[in-house]
Formats: sequence, C-alpha cells, structure tokens
Amino acid sequence: MAAFTEGAPCWVDAQLPDLEAGKRFYGELFGWTYGKETDEEAAGKPAERYGHHAHPTPALLDGKLVAVLAPKSDGRMPTTWGVYFSTADATATAGKIRNAGGQVITAPTPVGRAGTTVLAADPGGAVFGLWQPGEQPGFELQGSPGSFCWTEVYTRDKEAVDRFYTEVFGFQGTPLPDDTVDYLMWSPAGTEPGEDTAIGGRSVITDAFPAEMPGHFLVYFSVEDCDTTVETVTRLGGRVTAPPFDIPYGRMAVLTDNQGAAFAVLAEPDTTSAPSTTTDT
Repeated sequence: MAAFTEGAPCWVDAQLPDLEAGKRFYGELFGWTYGKETDEEAAGKPAERYGHHAHPTPALLDGKLVAVLAPKSDGRMPTTWGVYFSTADATATAGKIRNAGGQVITAPTPVGRAGTTVLAADPGGAVFGLWQPGEQPGFELQGSPGSFCWTEVYTRDKEAVDRFYTEVFGFQGTPLPDDTVDYLMWSPAGTEPGEDTAIGGRSVITDAFPAEMPGHFLVYFSVEDCDTTVETVTRLGGRVTAPPFDIPYGRMAVLTDNQGAAFAVLAEPDTTSAPSTTTDT
C-alpha cells in the first residue's frame, strides 16, 4: 500500500447520532458498502475519538477503505466530518502544534498495530487529526467518484493560520489564479508549489457566512455529476448549503447529510487539471 506524503490528508471519518441512518444515506449516495468491526478491530483504526463503547464501521468502495462512520460517544459533540493528516512522528508534530500556537486535544495515542493518532486544533479553532501510520497508512482509495478528493480549512484569522500550517507541516501556499478569492492551495514541503502538487487549501470565513460559524475543515468527495448528487442528497433528507456552482477545477456544491454533517462534492471535468491528491509510492 502507498505511503502518504508528510502532511497529506490520509483519512476522514464522521461521528453520527444514528449510525444505521448514516450508513443508509452514504450507501445510497456514494455506493458505499460496510465492513464489520469488533472492539478489538476498532482499536486498529485512526479513531481514538470514537469512545470506548463505540463501534466504528469502515466504509468501502469497490472493496477498498475510503472512510469510517461511527456513532457519537458524546451527544454534546458536533456531528461532523473530520480529516487526518499523515505524519512520520506524531509526538514531534504534536510538539510543533503547541509551539505554533495550536492546541493538542488528545496526546499521541497508539491504536493497536495500525498507527498512532492525535487530535488537535489550529489557532483559529479548526479541529483536525494526525495519523502516524503503522500497518494502516490511511485511505485505500481516493480521487475516484465516491471517495475523498480534497479538504480545506475555513478561518477568520488567516495570518495566524497560514503561519501555523507552514510551521507544523511546511505547507507552501499558492493563491488561486483568480485573485478576487482569498484562498491558498497547500503544497507539501519539498515540492514545487502549485496546482499540480496541492493537497488541500485555506479559505476565509467572510461576512457572507453566519457570524457564529467557527473555524473548521470541509471535506470534499469526488462525484461524477454534481447536480445529480445534490438532487440525491435532497431526496435522502439532506440539505443544500451552497447550490452547484463552477470553479476552475470542476463543479461543486456544499451539503449537509440527514443528520447535519457538512461536506462538499466536486465533479472534475478533467482529473489531470484538478488539485492532485496522489500519494508517494
């Protein structure tokens, strides 16, 4: 299985109030099927936040691992999609997070032989995870319809957040060609910054968003047809936050599932022109 570049998104998961309803929703939307896990097997996934009595369920596409769905262990926690970034040393990266002004929410914790996980927040309050791989590097499939393809952080403090991700992961930022949008594409350290190497991005929470919206990550899934996907989400009881619109890399929409977890979908007109989500071999 391929290894992930340092700082590359390598995992996503969702905590849901009703796991079975979530499985039906995403099963019909993306064609996911689901594996089964015992408590012992659950300990081998990058999901320390699921809680002791939770039973995470692996989501599969064409038999390959693409995500995890889990029941909430605490009803006070938000219903949300979370993203994890790959690191060769979770302890060292956790130290960088503290030094750069972020918060380590959960200390580095081994999860079986699969690897080590950390939960953290950037200076703007956006929560993300780290994953130091052991036997489980992360996604087995990404960039194909029904699987992860992109992530971006939304923040109100772009100066502090830009410095943070540069210091922690060495991300190099490239503005979009359309300079009317305040957005940076992130390229990993040691690469030539630009569209071809980008693995994520930073956006800004403007006055167009609700005043109470906190800093957060938005997870994108690839789809074949954005408009059809939006129709399916609505039929399944989800909501449309941003109706389909065109961007330089395809057609996208921002949605919430039938339990309130937000995500985006992107239909790429030409996969060779979209931000790359490839991993190192």
